[in-house]
Amino acid sequence: MMIRRVAFKPSLSLINKFLFSNSQLLHNSYSTTTNTLPYISLSNCNKNAFGVRYFSTSSSSRTPSKESSDSSRISVVPEPPYYTVTSGYHLFHHPEVFNLELGGQLPSFQLAYETWGTLSPKKDNVVLIHTGLSASSHAKSHEGNTHLGWWEEFIGPGRPIDTNQFYVVCSNLLGGCYGSTGPSSTNPLTGKPYATVFPFITVGDMVTAQFKLLSHLGVEKLYASIGSSLGGMQSIMAAALFPNRVQRVISISAAGRSHPMSIAFRYVQRRALMDDPLWHHGRYQEKGVKPLMGMKLAREIGTISYRSGPEWEERFNRLKVHPGSPPTFSPDFQIEGYLDKQGSKLSTEYDPNSLLYISKAMDMFDMSLPPSKEEINDNEKIALSAQERFEKGVSRVKCPTMILGVQSDILFPVWQQGEIADILQKYGTSVTYFEIKSKYGHDTFLIDTQTVGSAIKGHLEAFFCYNC
Repeated sequence: MMIRRVAFKPSLSLINKFLFSNSQLLHNSYSTTTNTLPYISLSNCNKNAFGVRYFSTSSSSRTPSKESSDSSRISVVPEPPYYTVTSGYHLFHHPEVFNLELGGQLPSFQLAYETWGTLSPKKDNVVLIHTGLSASSHAKSHEGNTHLGWWEEFIGPGRPIDTNQFYVVCSNLLGGCYGSTGPSSTNPLTGKPYATVFPFITVGDMVTAQFKLLSHLGVEKLYASIGSSLGGMQSIMAAALFPNRVQRVISISAAGRSHPMSIAFRYVQRRALMDDPLWHHGRYQEKGVKPLMGMKLAREIGTISYRSGPEWEERFNRLKVHPGSPPTFSPDFQIEGYLDKQGSKLSTEYDPNSLLYISKAMDMFDMSLPPSKEEINDNEKIALSAQERFEKGVSRVKCPTMILGVQSDILFPVWQQGEIADILQKYGTSVTYFEIKSKYGHDTFLIDTQTVGSAIKGHLEAFFCYNC
């Protein structure tokens, strides 16, 4: 994929001028013939071989301090908030049997969800936010739960997802542990936790469950489907599975199918968890224990894939936790202390079996159309048609789509986002591709409110007309 990059550092004044106020510019950015930069009018902008509008932007917000003290080095960059969510959400209960993509069934299920903003009389201003692997429905604080949400700065009046205009819905995904049905839930057929009897689920199952929730709320069509990481997989899959119910898509740091490196990262996370003796083949709840060491190690491995070497070089370098002390096998370098802290925190806040099932769903994710009966019996034919089946699967997305990637992301490398954008453009879908030059790696979508938020706001408000 040949793309010429444009380096650009957005200032807040420029963002306000060109993104938040100029709706005509935003409308023009969807033209398939213009060479203008999407959302920001710069003359030096190019398209790639498929005509996808493309630019690279340097993220300059929240630059870490150069101070070398222990506390400043470890705490300068805000970290995503993780804590057990037990209140402040609504529950949608689906009382009927839910058939799953891989052949399993759930006798019933429930989804925890939260909302912000006001639903328009026509119910046409709904924005659905899909979560990542370990996030809850609590994306934004509110009266029912005043804790900061995991996307706190992105949602609210005047924010990138403006609750003065949009009715925002976020649910804890199927398989989760923050109110939605998952492995830790009670199986109504046995009265015991599902544990590893819980059936394997797919990203498609998660999306289908969410659309059951939307139907319950009386919402026939989404104004937008938005998500990052696993949420970005869901957001684009929603438009593929329900093309008549999704008007626009924002997919951030995601992919149309998992690649071997990301599968490898998640595999060793699961192995670390399952090798903890306290896992008890998934039956730790019945034993009254929890595989904390396995969860801690799994999270530490995950954290390595979520951030980037350049950030840690600047943030930690080779600084010691206790300068001048003799070496030990405990955290000695500050980067080790950081990983230790991150692992310890999530190990007590998240259900281990949910990590297994949801991470496996990510590994299995592939938007490709299934092979025909002829292809199933002909391995050579399957190999020859694999790319075509993938492209046709992605091309089911027909609505205006924004794809955003981060150059330092090693978990979902930018070529995967570019691949989606190229395919959509090839099949005639209106698509805009943003590539951010940021040192924060995969977690950029949680940290860089200014750059990521600007792109989100621009795409959402390009055609917005409240209640008209």
